[in-house]
Amino acid sequence: MLQVNHVSLQFGSKKLFEDVNLKFTNGNCYGIIGANGAGKSTFLKVLSGEIEPNKGDVSLGKNERMSVLAQNQNKFDSETVRRTVMLGHKRLVDILDEKDALYAHTEFTEEDGVRASELESEFAELGGWEAESEAETLLNELDIPPKLHDKRMGELDPKEKVRVLLAQALFGNPDVLLLDEPTNNLDLKTVRWLENYLLDFENTIIIVSHNRHFLNKVCTHICDVDFGKINLYLGNYDFWYQTSQLLARQQRDANKKAEQRAQELKEFIARFAANASKSRQATSRKKELEKLTISDFQPSLRKYPFIDFKYEREIGNDILSVEGLSKEGYFQDVSFTVQKGDKIGIVGNKSTAITMLYEILTGRQQPDEGTIKWGKTISYSYFPTNNSEYFDGCDLTLVQWLSQFSKDHYEEYLRGWLGRMLFSGEEALKSAKVLSGGEKVRCMLAKMMLEGGNFLIFDEPTNHLDLESITALNNGLTAFKGCMLLTSHDQELMNTACNRIIVINYTKEYDKRITFDEYIDSVNG
Repeated sequence: MLQVNHVSLQFGSKKLFEDVNLKFTNGNCYGIIGANGAGKSTFLKVLSGEIEPNKGDVSLGKNERMSVLAQNQNKFDSETVRRTVMLGHKRLVDILDEKDALYAHTEFTEEDGVRASELESEFAELGGWEAESEAETLLNELDIPPKLHDKRMGELDPKEKVRVLLAQALFGNPDVLLLDEPTNNLDLKTVRWLENYLLDFENTIIIVSHNRHFLNKVCTHICDVDFGKINLYLGNYDFWYQTSQLLARQQRDANKKAEQRAQELKEFIARFAANASKSRQATSRKKELEKLTISDFQPSLRKYPFIDFKYEREIGNDILSVEGLSKEGYFQDVSFTVQKGDKIGIVGNKSTAITMLYEILTGRQQPDEGTIKWGKTISYSYFPTNNSEYFDGCDLTLVQWLSQFSKDHYEEYLRGWLGRMLFSGEEALKSAKVLSGGEKVRCMLAKMMLEGGNFLIFDEPTNHLDLESITALNNGLTAFKGCMLLTSHDQELMNTACNRIIVINYTKEYDKRITFDEYIDSVNG
């Protein structure tokens, strides 16, 4: 068991959390969520001992071991892949190294023998004789083949390193497992494997992740970092989100009713306080007003943009027809027809091929062969995976930037759209060229909403977005009544927003009206 006792942490004047008391117990998986900058990853570092809190302490059960997913991919470049995994249990490796050093002595003394016996005993207790086999099994299950096990980590590509470091964190059945964004840079197959592994894990798991599908799949509890506190809730992310939204609405409704009653009482008192026949009632209402308290409803640090795609022109029967489309090095002989209500998830092993398809559909690139026919009623809006052309070297303010894509150029109107995307006040006057990745994405979404297309094309829209913006985007795309093509690594978005899946791996391999989860299940048998 991992216990947090009265922990407080602040950097300078910035208070992250105060007087946190939590117990993390075996058999449970805890998802840590919160707004950007709230201190999620910092809290993991406090749990691991990397950062000392200003007050309070973190205690781990006696003889229990904690394992942390390493974030520095290059830290173990000089080690072999197998040894890197085994370094997930450092005490075990230290014993192994000391044993090897003892047995290498040219003159093996009695003292060496006693020490070797002690080490052998501890080594056996820690499962040392099965350690190499366990490391190799983890590597194989994570698609790191035996031919790579004796290579140096520095020889592996970044995606292979990520999987090796994941194997390192899981190695040796740790009592407490800390995972910071464990699904980053993992393919869908590996994410699914990790989900199943964690579902069978009997000890304690604590995770920070922006992957909502992953949090929903594996979490039994949610720790919400907000208001300088960390509150624990039973259930997965979706349960927490729906509950928090419901409670917020109830609190707002209660406050509104209290405000209305307070106003009624004030008006009555002002009207009848001087009237002798009504003075008793006025006094009574004054006492009621004094007792009436409007709850101090503290808004969350989280800010959800408002994303809602509307269009004016209804979609006709002819929407989009693609026939025999080919582009050398990307795909060949791709054909499909979009019908009313189709919200299609485009899937493939090669992201550049999907991007090229979108670039051709929107006229930015030309195919080698094939035809594209857009319906006369269709107006499309495109979200490219690379938006640098819209922002690099752009000296416009955000108001001026958005004005380029609007029929209405009044500043107040444009500020309203920017406000929806969390650019309020002076934020709307910042330069477009200094925006962060997430801010650029939100600007692109504002542009698309202004364009009012009835056919949306999205190429990895969740890149750079925080959990709150991803949730808002998901809500917007689920509610959208037009047609859509969508590619995203966010499995929850693909599953809830799409009703048809097309797989393009050089040729079109798959095309069914099916959810993304149903497609994944069919592929995995």
